[in-house]
Amino acid sequence: MNMDFDGKSRRRRERLELSLPARVFGRDSEDHEWIEQTRLLDVTPFGVRLSLSRPTEPGRLLHLTLPMPRQLRCFDHVEDQYRVWALVRNMKTLEVASDKPPRYEIGAAFIGKRAPASFDLDPTTLYEVAASPTESGLWNVVERENATRHIPSDKPRPETRHNIPIEVLIEVLDEKGQVGAKETTVTENISPRGAAVFTTLDITRGRFVRVTSVQYQTSVVAAVRARRIGANGIPRLHLEFVDKRWPLDVE
Repeated sequence: MNMDFDGKSRRRRERLELSLPARVFGRDSEDHEWIEQTRLLDVTPFGVRLSLSRPTEPGRLLHLTLPMPRQLRCFDHVEDQYRVWALVRNMKTLEVASDKPPRYEIGAAFIGKRAPASFDLDPTTLYEVAASPTESGLWNVVERENATRHIPSDKPRPETRHNIPIEVLIEVLDEKGQVGAKETTVTENISPRGAAVFTTLDITRGRFVRVTSVQYQTSVVAAVRARRIGANGIPRLHLEFVDKRWPLDVE
């Protein structure tokens, strides 16, 4: 299917509210992957909006299998199921009743039948939309230049971290989207965009956790960028907040 950017821009705005069933596969880290059955909120030939029981972050890749109407497909027009990789462009936490677990609304752009080779090597790789489309007219991706894959202790941070001990609850989601492990701990340092917290949890880089504070009356989704042992022998998790900023009010 040949398509220029003008044609893509016009059709991309034609969102259809089709509640199609979808199987979503994700790899948060080298040792953690998951599958979830959900339904679309809307769809275009170039992307979808859907809700999940687990968080992700912009720049991650997901694999979708769905009964896409053939007139909306950019390839595999005769297959029963449309199998396509998608780039997460945005995520927001949905408001739910207090007695129900959170859900997350995801907007994702289709990138084609195959993931980049770098994804197979490192599923925590973050991507962004490239300047040129693929041969099928879908979005092309490149690795994000400023992606924070880990946080070395000797590298200056883009924002000031404040050495404030805040008591927080860390919740780790399992492959079913449920809380598989949790602990109450304190922060070593924190900024509106991230934190380092003392931990006993053995979590690999790339996983997602929910960080909740009674003091600040907030709950934030964070990606684990690194786990390291401090000079005092105590492990730390280096976290980057991905759905919103921490409401830090300091001078």
